[in-house]
Amino acid sequence: MAAALKTGLTADCVDLDLDDDGNLLQIRPAFSGNIMAQIKTRTKPQMATVRYRVMKPLNRDPCRRGEVIVREAEVPEGTGIEILDKVEIMGVNISEADIIVAAGRGLKSPEDFKLLQELASLLGGVLGSSRPLVDSGWIGKEHQVGFSGNVVKPKVYMAFGISGAPQHLFGMRDSDIIIAVNKDPSAPIIGVSDYYVVGDLYEVIPPLINEIKRVKGLVK
Repeated sequence: MAAALKTGLTADCVDLDLDDDGNLLQIRPAFSGNIMAQIKTRTKPQMATVRYRVMKPLNRDPCRRGEVIVREAEVPEGTGIEILDKVEIMGVNISEADIIVAAGRGLKSPEDFKLLQELASLLGGVLGSSRPLVDSGWIGKEHQVGFSGNVVKPKVYMAFGISGAPQHLFGMRDSDIIIAVNKDPSAPIIGVSDYYVVGDLYEVIPPLINEIKRVKGLVK
């Protein structure tokens, strides 16, 4: 659509703003999420796409009206793009999850995700991960939380062994309830948590699993 209108497009924005002249400021991560770039489009109309669930929608107001401007669009040809196939996305959709049980560098091995998976299954949740574990190949990128992965807003976000890098905090900071378990009491994730335990995840998760099983009547 932007090409047809001969204008620019900033994709995957995480925030939008206006400058003093009323021009759209399009804010998005750049350089692998190391900076937040503020982009202005010189051409009009100004167009941007916004990352899924990064903004909370306003309540519908049927009284609001906007000005509709009809423009003739020229469909571009010879783009060099050819659709070869359409593949359905498989696996977990972490952005829609109500409960996320996530792990970070505090996890000792990829096999230990089984421990978190058991907890997540008992709670009716899904597995999440910080970026280092995804980069190491321990778990798929569809589980990655952060603005270089997935922005999530679950009812409960449980962070085990996650220190809380800025790009990760951005991806989960709007969760309704944040629960963190970390050995380091000064870890950034502690500062954004509603509840936290300063301790070893390997000492916290097993008794937590047993207690949930007891409450559910799965064990005596």
